Amino acid sequence: MKTTTLTRRDFLKHTSAGGAALVIGFTLPLELFGQQAQQPPPPPNPFEAWVKIDTEGNVTLICAKSEMGQGVRTSLPMILADEVEVDWSKVKVEQAATSPMYRVPGLGTGGSSSVRTSFTPLRQAGAAAREMLITAAAARWTVERDTCYAERGEVVHRPSGRRLAYGALVADASKLPIPDLATVPLKDPKDFKIIGQSLPRTDIPSKTNGRAGFGLDVRVPGMLFAVIARCPTFGGKPKSFSADKAKAVPGVRHIVEIPAVGPGAFSAGGVAVVADNTWSATEGRDALEIEWDRGAHASESSASLSEKMRELAAQPGKVIRNDGDADASLETAAKRLEAEYELPFLAHAPMEPMNCTAHVHADGAEVWAPTQFPDWNQRSVAQVTGLEPQNVVVHTTLMGGGFGRRAQADFAVEAAQVSKAVGAPVQVVWTRDDDLQHCFYRPASHHRLWGALTEDGRVAAWKHRMVSTSISAMWSPQQNKPEGSEIGGASDLAYAIPALRVEYAPAPSGVPVAWWRSVEYSITCFVCESFMDELAALAKVDPLEFRLKLLAEPRQVTDPVDPEGTPLSTERLKGVFQLAAEKAGWGGKPPAGRARGIAAQYSFRSYVAEVAEVSVNGKGEVRVHRVVAAVDCGRVVNPDIVRAQIESGIVYGLSAALKGAITIRDGAVEQTNFNDYDVLRMGEMPEVEVHIVQSTEVPTGVGEPGTPPIAPAVCNAIFAATGKRIRRLPIRAADLV
Repeated sequence: MKTTTLTRRDFLKHTSAGGAALVIGFTLPLELFGQQAQQPPPPPNPFEAWVKIDTEGNVTLICAKSEMGQGVRTSLPMILADEVEVDWSKVKVEQAATSPMYRVPGLGTGGSSSVRTSFTPLRQAGAAAREMLITAAAARWTVERDTCYAERGEVVHRPSGRRLAYGALVADASKLPIPDLATVPLKDPKDFKIIGQSLPRTDIPSKTNGRAGFGLDVRVPGMLFAVIARCPTFGGKPKSFSADKAKAVPGVRHIVEIPAVGPGAFSAGGVAVVADNTWSATEGRDALEIEWDRGAHASESSASLSEKMRELAAQPGKVIRNDGDADASLETAAKRLEAEYELPFLAHAPMEPMNCTAHVHADGAEVWAPTQFPDWNQRSVAQVTGLEPQNVVVHTTLMGGGFGRRAQADFAVEAAQVSKAVGAPVQVVWTRDDDLQHCFYRPASHHRLWGALTEDGRVAAWKHRMVSTSISAMWSPQQNKPEGSEIGGASDLAYAIPALRVEYAPAPSGVPVAWWRSVEYSITCFVCESFMDELAALAKVDPLEFRLKLLAEPRQVTDPVDPEGTPLSTERLKGVFQLAAEKAGWGGKPPAGRARGIAAQYSFRSYVAEVAEVSVNGKGEVRVHRVVAAVDCGRVVNPDIVRAQIESGIVYGLSAALKGAITIRDGAVEQTNFNDYDVLRMGEMPEVEVHIVQSTEVPTGVGEPGTPPIAPAVCNAIFAATGKRIRRLPIRAADLV
């Protein structure tokens, strides 16, 4: 693939309304994180984005991040607008095209990284625009530059009070060299006017008036619609099929077989029915007569996988962390505890099922995709069509949820395969059943833990042996690091324990796995924070007091799986514990019939603690009444968006803890729709409070960190209410009666 590299010195003169526009390029260094592990070993590639100021004084950010409900089309323009010094009402945002000017994988959205990786570079780009406009105004007035300043879209000459609007200066400014972005003067944070404000989201009006364009809204002249019959078992394929009855359905145009694709894109393949509309396509698919070759995994089941994981957990695994001598400390401990935990596969289940529109022709392709990674879609479509990547144009639409599922490219691959086969633009639509039964699931896992206490109740040893269906083993087998996306949160356990050992073993499975919201932290936080509560009970110490003592003096904890990553600060983790506890009334008596539980997790460089207030009735039915969360995510750009994302993470995690499980039988998923893969309903929603730690630290992620602590907080509250431990998810009434 030929890549065009644009430096900060590259300059584009652009006109949109008969006048010049100032366009400034800048580079966003994109650090690697779990949801971008699809290109092993992927170097930290930057992307180019642009600031445009037109003759009307409007400022536009061409954004390379995908909007999937997390508010990125508001938070990123806020950063830019503040530094440019422009009125918020003048700011607009456009989605970036997927073209060779954007460096791979800079277009990716995941790992709660959009604000974190964009904050400083956006400020630098905005400051460069502001400084060039000031220079242009000073030259126009023939005055000393330091007598001028920018204010709300104008440059002001301080001694005379003269003003020039940005639009009047843009032609002159466009002739100036772009300042060195590394040294351009940035605003003092005390002068921020927009950053830190809860401004209304820019995407809400179009989503309420129907103008917003999601993937399913795409319409292209001559477009056909397709649904695909995929083998029920993972790794299976059509052995033979008869299309006669399907072709007889009114509106059906084509029946085409598409092959499976992998590795890289991992599309299941199948038989596509192409029609004038989705109803005809679906009716045609129902009429297909297919004999399936069910493949090598037809005998796999949740029961057989669980048994295999138990066997692996009974044996030593790969040592990930080994402080002191845990085995020796366990042998001589005054008190000892052993427990096993188990978590199931989970589907992402975004409200908008997978879909993609593609038009493949002889010399290029155009794709309309609700995707978190348009560049991955571009490469994958090029792979299956034989085109050069630069000849594949991907338009990124809005998304009705992503949660990691839209990081994959299988839906784009299918649309391209079908479009190429029929010679027309095609929109491939997945049903909810398709979405649940052909997902890339959160891994299933099994855990054995051993803990030891001294005579005076201190933790002497902690040993954690984890087995899971590894993401890295599937996507990056050549790295030989199956623990890569599995063991964070366990390997960097924050608590000061003198003897601590963590082991890992991958469990072979035909079930495809990938990054689910918060990746491994939703697993390890449940296990570690639940077992920590068990040790607190064994020591007969309040669970919060027990944790705060173990966090000890302020320390930095480095994750051995990611030694170059940002270390955990025990001081900041302790801070969110204390804030959540204070706001929840920890230590006071909860309302009658209720109990409280607490948990916290450091993930995606942010710190979140949650207190859950729970009741359990005589039938073993759990009700979560209230959740109090504290979040430390560094400097906050838009507090309302932070609160919304933490609330969203709590809802998502509650659905999984109380209801979620994907089970396998005869190599296929048993669940088909929300009737048997239930999610939290409005009437079940607890009251949620989110308290934000005021901070001047660099901004960090909030899209995912709200999810991990909720399951252990709820289960710890269940123990406080009933004396019964929950060691497997989802929570079952049978375990509580």
